[in-house]
Amino acid sequence: MLTSDLRVFQAVASAGSLSAAARQLDVQPMQVSRRVAALEEELGTRLFHRTTRSVSLTSEGQLFLPYASTIIDAEDNAKSELGPATAKAKGVLRMTAPSVFGQSIVVPMLSRLLEAHPDLSVDLDLSDKVIDIVGQGLDLALRLAPLGDSELVAKRITSNPRVICASPDYLRRNGRPTKLTELEAHHCIQLQAIPRWPFIIDGELIRKRVNGRVNTSSVDAVRIAAIQGLGLAMLTSWDIIRQVRDGKLEVVELQDAEMEDLSVWAVTPSRRFTPMRVKIFLSALEDELDMIRKSG
Repeated sequence: MLTSDLRVFQAVASAGSLSAAARQLDVQPMQVSRRVAALEEELGTRLFHRTTRSVSLTSEGQLFLPYASTIIDAEDNAKSELGPATAKAKGVLRMTAPSVFGQSIVVPMLSRLLEAHPDLSVDLDLSDKVIDIVGQGLDLALRLAPLGDSELVAKRITSNPRVICASPDYLRRNGRPTKLTELEAHHCIQLQAIPRWPFIIDGELIRKRVNGRVNTSSVDAVRIAAIQGLGLAMLTSWDIIRQVRDGKLEVVELQDAEMEDLSVWAVTPSRRFTPMRVKIFLSALEDELDMIRKSG
């Protein structure tokens, strides 16, 4: 089994068509079609459903994709480890991140990352849903909660506690709460996924129902509504770090309750070799977070 054929298979799976994969690989579409056919012949199974306009993975193709990615990454890792110390990232970094964290932190750092690594490209899915990174063939997921029972590998990147925040204008008009019971007199912007806000009191986690005039499924909408002065919001510290620094939002601290302490986690598939593109991205992310801390 040739690694070059696996790279073609991976490109077609990502691009969704033979012609798009050919452009990505800078070869003729007929070459892509032949290499896919040769791989299917060798494996004895069909990897793609084909139409005149697009292709999609069969169930066997979906099962084979993480194995193909592992072999490709192992080869790239070996070349990087044995090559020059100033190894460059290359290929497509396929990753997912929470929507607001991705917009606030990941996207702003991409220009410097891609400038330093001209052969790297990034396929970024911004979603607050937990995505099956193995089934989707992703290299990396950034998440704000630790893993449950899982075969995935998680590395803690930084602390990311929940915070209550509001715009200066809202606090001037409505006052600043200092105790948990005072939240009942405030408009609280609600995220549908978290109808009860989590607090730590005397070491015990409790969940308090809050009320407000805005209820949304989007974390970004919660942040925007808070900036517009529509109420108190519960977000994480990295979601609002720039808005706090710029004076658009203020953190509200309660005397009798603490917020739940979360972290940013880097989650990768459970395999032996971590691609160089993932290592370089995570190093750049840690540098970005450190730079933002110092600038604040």
